[in-house]
Amino acid sequence: MTTQSNKNIVIGISGGIAAYKSAQLVRGLIKRGITVRVCMTPAALQFMTPLTFQALSGHPVHTDLLNPDAEAGMGHIALARWADLVVIAPASADLMARLSMGLANDLLSTLCLATTAPVHLAPAMNHRMWSHLATQANLNTLIQRGVIIHEPEIGQQACGEVGMGRMLAPDDILKQCLKALQPRKQGVLQGKQVLLTAGPTREAIDPVRYISNRSSGKMGYSIARAARDLGAKVTIVSGPVALRAPQKVTVVSVESAAEMHQATLDYAASADIFIATAAVSDFSTEDVFSKKIKKSGDCLTLELKQNADILYDTSHQYPQLFSVGFAAETDNLMVYARDKLQRKKLDMIVANPVGEGKGFDQATNQLEIIWKEGHLSLPEKDKQTLAHELMAIIVEHYNRLNS
Repeated sequence: MTTQSNKNIVIGISGGIAAYKSAQLVRGLIKRGITVRVCMTPAALQFMTPLTFQALSGHPVHTDLLNPDAEAGMGHIALARWADLVVIAPASADLMARLSMGLANDLLSTLCLATTAPVHLAPAMNHRMWSHLATQANLNTLIQRGVIIHEPEIGQQACGEVGMGRMLAPDDILKQCLKALQPRKQGVLQGKQVLLTAGPTREAIDPVRYISNRSSGKMGYSIARAARDLGAKVTIVSGPVALRAPQKVTVVSVESAAEMHQATLDYAASADIFIATAAVSDFSTEDVFSKKIKKSGDCLTLELKQNADILYDTSHQYPQLFSVGFAAETDNLMVYARDKLQRKKLDMIVANPVGEGKGFDQATNQLEIIWKEGHLSLPEKDKQTLAHELMAIIVEHYNRLNS
C-alpha cells in the first residue's frame, strides 16, 4: 500500500447528498499515512455531522469562520498554510459559483483564497445544474485559475434522474490525491512539443448548412491529456467539438479543412511529434452560396473540390517530425491503413473501425497500431486508457528513432 507520510490534506465538504462519500475518502487518506483536517460548510452540516469526520480524522472538524478560539491565532490562515493540498468533495454548484467570484463568506471559501496549496474540486450536483451555462462558466473560470477538476460521472442521481453530475468515486479521487502529493518527476516528454489535430471540420455550403462528419474529437483530446501527463507541451488544432479544453493544453480552434491545414503547418515548425487524429473533410464545395439555398425542385447538385491533405503536406514539409496518422475505416481496415502509412511517409499509423456504433462519438475505441516493421492491437477500452497506452508506444518508437 502506497503511503504519503508527513503530508497534510484539507478535505472540504460542501452541501450535497454526496457528502456521505467523503467519509470513505477521508478514511482512505488516513490509511495511507496522510494527516487530514476536515472543513465543512454550513450546508454540509445538514447532511453529515462533524462527529463522523472527527472520529475518522482524529481531529476536530473546522466549521466556523469566526470561531473566537481559533481566530485568536488566525485559525483560517493557519489552516491554509498547513495544507499541502486542498480537496473539496463534494463541491456544490453554489460553492463553485462563490469560488469563481472570489467570495470569502464561510471558512472553506476563505481557506481557498488564503492557501497557496493546489486546490482540487470534485463537483456533485443535478445533471441540469452541471450543464447550466452559469455552472460551466464558473467551471472554466476556476480551471483558468489553475484549480484541478475531478469531473463528475454519468449515473443515477439522488433525485432519480440519470445524467452527468454524480461525484467521482472516492477511490478515484483518492488516487488523484496521492498522485498530486508525489514529488514531481520530469516526464519522458519533458521539453518536447506535441502537435495534434482533432475533431471534424465543417465545409460551408451556404450560411446555414455545411458538410461534416460524426467525429467528436474525444480520442484526440484524450491523447492530448496523455501527452501532457508525460511532460510534453501540447497544442491541439481542433475542429468544432463539444469538449472542454484539457487543462494545461493549448487549443487552436478552426472550422474548415483549409483553416486546419494552415494552422497545422504553422505549429508544425516547432513540434517534435505530430499526431493527426482529426477527421478532415476530403472535399469542400467549389462555391459557397452567399444566401441560404431555397428549395427548387427535387434535386440539388453541388460541385465539390478536393481539400489539401493536411497529414501528407505536414509529414513531407517537416520530415524531422515523428508523424502519426489515424485511419478510420468501415472495411479493409489493415489494407487501407498500411497504404496510408506508406503513401504519406508516416512513422506510424493508428487504425480503428468505424460505423455500426464503433469509433465515432463513442466512449470506447479499439486500435490497430502499425509501423513499418510491425503491428500491435489494443482491444476495445475507454478512450482515455487507450490514449495513455498509445502514447507509451509512440514514445518508445520516437526515442528509438532519435537515440
